[in-house]
Amino acid sequence: MLNSVIVVDDEAPIREAVEQWLTLSGFTVQVFSRAEACLAQLPDAFPGVILSDVRMPGMDGLQLLAELQAKDRDLPVILLTGHGDVPMAVDAMRDGAYDFLEKPFTPERLLRSLRRALEKRALVLDNRTLHEQADHRSRLDATLLGMSPTMQTLRRQVLDLSPLPVNVLIRGETGSGKEMIARCLHDFGSRADKPFVAVNCAAIPEPLFEAELFGHESGAFTGAQGKRVGKLEFAHGGTVFLDEIESMPLAQQVKLLRVIQERRIERLGSNQSIEIDVRIIAATKPDLLDEARAGRFREDLAYRLNIAELRLPPLRDRREDIPMLFSHFSRQAAQRLARSAPALSGAQLSHLLSHDWPGNVRELANAAERQVLGLDNPAAEALPGGQSLVAQQESFEAHCIRSALQRHRGDIKAVMNELQVPRRTLNEKMQRHGLVREDFLAEGNSPR
Repeated sequence: MLNSVIVVDDEAPIREAVEQWLTLSGFTVQVFSRAEACLAQLPDAFPGVILSDVRMPGMDGLQLLAELQAKDRDLPVILLTGHGDVPMAVDAMRDGAYDFLEKPFTPERLLRSLRRALEKRALVLDNRTLHEQADHRSRLDATLLGMSPTMQTLRRQVLDLSPLPVNVLIRGETGSGKEMIARCLHDFGSRADKPFVAVNCAAIPEPLFEAELFGHESGAFTGAQGKRVGKLEFAHGGTVFLDEIESMPLAQQVKLLRVIQERRIERLGSNQSIEIDVRIIAATKPDLLDEARAGRFREDLAYRLNIAELRLPPLRDRREDIPMLFSHFSRQAAQRLARSAPALSGAQLSHLLSHDWPGNVRELANAAERQVLGLDNPAAEALPGGQSLVAQQESFEAHCIRSALQRHRGDIKAVMNELQVPRRTLNEKMQRHGLVREDFLAEGNSPR
């Protein structure tokens, strides 16, 4: 339960007495003699209650109430009033104050009011958190597309990890969406309003790597004209995404390890140490520990980067997501190119599902754009890397059931009628393909 209280009163004896009462009662108390100081230091979404005198020099309690209401209308404010201020305090409650206490008040009366206010504050903050989580889930569903079990698990992992101040290692094949996952970890976390800096370690020539990452002072090396802030320093407060981290030169791995340990950097040509606060998200295709055993990567850095690991499934392992992704990319391309998105025939869909997609999502997006341009026809010929007929049938069946569940928002009876299958058969097929009715339910639907 919340227990934070801020006390604002210009009279030292009252501040000290209230602070002592509340501290002995188990509250965390912070005191201010002026309202202006309270406003300047009040954190966003303060998890507690404000207890303020009404009559104070400078900004009084009513003005403080108005400022606090502008910042957070649900923040409980309890006013301390003299006898002559009671009518004014009643008006203040109509304007949003939670309660008022007339001086002199007893400790018991104060504690009762504070505990009720803190209970209300806890409910408000819990409700906000639930709304925020629901909003994040909705936005993430629209960003990381796919209804396969692996994608549903991946979205849950991203939501769990995004608010945590830990480094993350993303493993996945080329084109599987590693940078998009990194961006989601940043966008759905507490650093969303700070820089997101992406660095492709394989694209930076080794002689320039240190200057690119750490920056340099004027004259630090031939051609270094003027001071330059490096990627790590520029990302202060935000996130650095190190793609293809396995390509980082060993000499720079040592320096990155030191940055992670000490949270400080030095520009090339400088002796000054600069404190930085960055979250590091790295991405790799190979296993970094295998690279370490081969002498190409530092084992200690691999462990520092891999506090949490996310594995992106290749597209061939979630073929049931291919129709949804292809349709999405086709609509995007059609809108961008001012063309219509051609509909897929059954034969075209079968060929899409039979391809192994070595370039993963990136290759699929390219195929969708080429189709919109009329440069490629997925049905023109069988694509390489085909599946067996049974595997293709299974993929197509999963797609048909999932699409019906989405259209009917989890209404099993409607799905049975559309697909012309009995309840028991549909249940068996849904279980085999990892489809759960609750994932498709519209809000307020009752079970059927």
